Amino acid sequence: MEYRRLGASGFKVPVLSFGTGTFGGKGEFFSAWGNTDVAEARRLVDICLDAGVTMFDSADIYSRGAAESILGEAIKGRRDKVLISTKSTFRFSDEPNDVGSSRFHLINAVDGALKRLGTDYIDLFQLHGFDAVTPVEETLSTLDDMVRAGKIRYLGVSNFSGWHLMKSLDVANRYGYSRYVANQTYYSLIGREYEWELMPLGLDQGVGAVVWSPLGWGRLTGKIRRGQPLPETSRLHKTGDMGPQVSDEYLYGVIDALDEIARETGKTVPQIALNWLLQRPTVSTLVIGARNEEQLRQNLGAVGWNLTTEQVAKLDAASNVTPIYPYWHQRGFGERNPPPV
Repeated sequence: MEYRRLGASGFKVPVLSFGTGTFGGKGEFFSAWGNTDVAEARRLVDICLDAGVTMFDSADIYSRGAAESILGEAIKGRRDKVLISTKSTFRFSDEPNDVGSSRFHLINAVDGALKRLGTDYIDLFQLHGFDAVTPVEETLSTLDDMVRAGKIRYLGVSNFSGWHLMKSLDVANRYGYSRYVANQTYYSLIGREYEWELMPLGLDQGVGAVVWSPLGWGRLTGKIRRGQPLPETSRLHKTGDMGPQVSDEYLYGVIDALDEIARETGKTVPQIALNWLLQRPTVSTLVIGARNEEQLRQNLGAVGWNLTTEQVAKLDAASNVTPIYPYWHQRGFGERNPPPV
């Protein structure tokens, strides 16, 4: 397994991480992905560790805390062998202050996560979304306190816009607080908006991408084909309207290119889609999910080889879209606004 630095930090993470969104199955939106119990989770963790996948990503709202609890049970007795990444910000209960990035909520959220995970530190803690109500200074001073206390080792964000992240980095620089080194972001062959602003920002500021939903919200699993009905087993029947939308013709065009390269390489569609991402600037790790052992082993086949330059170019062309303003305008000034490399 290849390891990469997480942004500009000295911390290295495997290029594939395992997402625990399928653990638990309690609640509503964040439980629709699966209902993996402790026994199955332990088996998936075993497979990951055998393959060198040592980082496991969770969040407090996944199955209302059950995902973290199950992960904690699955890694019991081998905490020193794993890296734990988790997140908080979204509403966790009906209590007025059980939401956001205030000092009150973050302290409670981190302490709750530590208890559920059965550990005394979190390797990577990320804000799950931007809180526009809480002052950035309050959020960062709180996180810095917890880093200094040893509860958190590295900090990141998720689902921030470019100005959210840049403002936060400026505040950290101004007051000497711990900086964000990770951006857990949506990025896939059929969702390349990350490249427009967040990728250049990551290159400039040393923030590594922790990619969520690298298979385009389940659309690049190899089960979707032009002119064929959606398989009954696809989770898109339940969650398709919840995530990023993609036009059918655009999706099929990308899948056609993936199928062509699959015939050339003998690799599967998801393996190719994941490998393409691993060759993109700023990408530190891809968070892969799996509801069972077969899916996990398939995704693990994305590493240990590389697409050719020609194959990457073919996928680039098939997935290219005209960006929104001002990014399309900036492309016309390529002499001074070169694309990220």
